Amino acid sequence: MELILKKDVEKLGFKDDVVNVKNGYGRNYLIPHGFAELATPSTRKVLNETLKQRAYKEKKQIDEAKKQAEKLNGLDIKLTAKAGAGDKIYGSVTDADLADALAKEGVEIEKKYISIAGGNIKRLGQYDATLRFHREVISNFSFDVVAEAQG
Repeated sequence: MELILKKDVEKLGFKDDVVNVKNGYGRNYLIPHGFAELATPSTRKVLNETLKQRAYKEKKQIDEAKKQAEKLNGLDIKLTAKAGAGDKIYGSVTDADLADALAKEGVEIEKKYISIAGGNIKRLGQYDATLRFHREVISNFSFDVVAEAQG
């Protein structure tokens, strides 16, 4: 079943992509939830027109995303967390914590576009994250989780 995506769908495609999916997935999930529509000749024609108009706008977005990604160069983020015995921390450090720390440094990115390798962090140390500013601008970023100073 060929569908045109109306929204970004994780591990499937981005908005306005034409994708092939199994009939049940398209009919029972993607279409009813508003993620996609059938790729008929008329919807394809509308899509092509929309893509032409969006092409020049997207170049501007890519340039802006690259500027945000360049701010990461030389940036050293240290997230503090309360630590117990050894290197275990109380609670966990999530992508939301990283998004907040980056915002304080002037790099604006939504937490849903941050992917920390291994998921939530439960130990002190250095970790890597993948930041997606735009579908064509993806950066890898390293940061440290350090123990909070005992006072």
